[in-house]
Amino acid sequence: MLNRMDVDALLQSIPPLLVYVVVGAVIGMESLGIPLPGEIMLVGAALLSSRHELAVNPVGVGAAAVLGAAVGDSIGYTVGRKLGMPLFDWLGRRFPRHFGHGHVALAEHLFHRWGSHAVFFGRFIALLRIFAGPLAGA
Repeated sequence: MLNRMDVDALLQSIPPLLVYVVVGAVIGMESLGIPLPGEIMLVGAALLSSRHELAVNPVGVGAAAVLGAAVGDSIGYTVGRKLGMPLFDWLGRRFPRHFGHGHVALAEHLFHRWGSHAVFFGRFIALLRIFAGPLAGA
């Protein structure tokens, strides 16, 4: 079992650049459409940055998260644009409870009705955040 001194030594051995890269990568992959724990990663990195003896900067954590989200959404949009609805048809056959025809039709209707508002506010809704980029592209 780890004691406080071991945990502190472990945390101080993590390079800040690695924290920023991991935060950006996880948030980016989540925005791309891969279900990963982006919120947990971001909260954990923010807690690391609150410890002043560590060299993790909260502005760097925020910048890494914003950059990761923007890159992930852009790649997700491009994937949705290139592969379009056949991608969601394939996902519907593979995962019918999550990507069934009704789910995709509702999402398509919402994107047609609300457009850019659906993409923007989708960033604040957990499951829609994962699918906003590819759905907007499709």
